[in-house]
Amino acid sequence: MTFDWHREAEKQWDGRASFWNKNSKSMWDEGSRKTIIPKFENHVPKGAKVADLGCGDGYGSYLLHNRGYKVIGLDLSKEMIDKANERLEDQTLHFIQGDITSLPFESESFNAVLCVNAMEWVRHPIEALLEMKRIVKPGGKLLIGILGPTAKPRENSYPRLNGEKVICNTMMPWEFRQLALENGLNVIDGHGVYKREVRDQHINGLPEELKQALTFMWVFVLEKE
Repeated sequence: MTFDWHREAEKQWDGRASFWNKNSKSMWDEGSRKTIIPKFENHVPKGAKVADLGCGDGYGSYLLHNRGYKVIGLDLSKEMIDKANERLEDQTLHFIQGDITSLPFESESFNAVLCVNAMEWVRHPIEALLEMKRIVKPGGKLLIGILGPTAKPRENSYPRLNGEKVICNTMMPWEFRQLALENGLNVIDGHGVYKREVRDQHINGLPEELKQALTFMWVFVLEKE
């Protein structure tokens, strides 16, 4: 049987929806994602129209919405979108099922994109990146989180060494940076998210690629030319 990456990714994330829903609030409020919304606010003005791509159960979208952004959340998993829709309080926050490599949005229709730990789960990251660039207006911002080499979810790519089919690609933060630069996106900011064992003294003075080598996640802020 031919391996269908897209369908397998949808199936696996459907299966993880309940677990994700139980943990997403703590990740955004006090865990690995707690620095993302403040970083976003530093670069994107309130009232901006935002696409939250790979939104999961929608908690990140919900936080942006509460801070005054006009948000549409999109995720491949129907189960995730069902969880996200349970958060709806009014009709100004929307969630839809969709594929980040083929977005159902008009070109240059958003001021900004948020995409955290979603590009690792597509077969060809360039397809997702070009779609994000397409839907953002010139001068728009893209805040994208890429798993670093110390992230436990990277274990999902290990079975490929035994010849098994997997849905987690091996793209690293420094590779994503090069991909962005080659495709007309400027890197204007970024920061690392580290496991608790990594202290400031371990990373101070290191070049960016070595800082990225220690990360759980690197958060990029990109600008469309």
